[in-house]
Amino acid sequence: MIRVIQHNCARSYEWTIAALEMGVERRADIVCLQELPTERGGIGISHSAYEIRKRKRVWTAIRRGSGLVVDEQTDLSRGANEDVIATDVRKRRERITRIVNIYDQQNTHSGQRPAQKLNWQRVSWQCSPVLAGDFNAHSKRWDPKWQVQRDAAFWEDAIDENGLEIGHDGRPTHH
Repeated sequence: MIRVIQHNCARSYEWTIAALEMGVERRADIVCLQELPTERGGIGISHSAYEIRKRKRVWTAIRRGSGLVVDEQTDLSRGANEDVIATDVRKRRERITRIVNIYDQQNTHSGQRPAQKLNWQRVSWQCSPVLAGDFNAHSKRWDPKWQVQRDAAFWEDAIDENGLEIGHDGRPTHH
């Protein structure tokens, strides 16, 4: 089993470090982070327990020594490269799991969402996909307590059309 945790860091250096430390405590193989801080005085963030693959708004941290075979799938993002990292991971003799780390916020100019640029047929092709991230969408389908649906139609359609299941346990993913 591959252990994955996800956290929106709200551009906080401290929360980014705390999320990586939580990954160590929980023995997470992969930590998916969104809304990362800018570098402080040119000093980047790193962590001794993780190899971090960075984009502007998403980072995927892979635990060193986890035994995972990792293959980044850059061809799936079709222009959403700052907001999506798709990575195929597997442990020896196990099936590939595709981890898609997404920060999905509607572009105010074009009206398009980064997730709309994904090649959805390939996202779920020949693997078990796990979507983790900040979808900036609210629906009773994944949060029964939420009263007003917002920006959820795309995600509800993507779930239905691609045979995906919601695995969210109801806990907030943002501070």
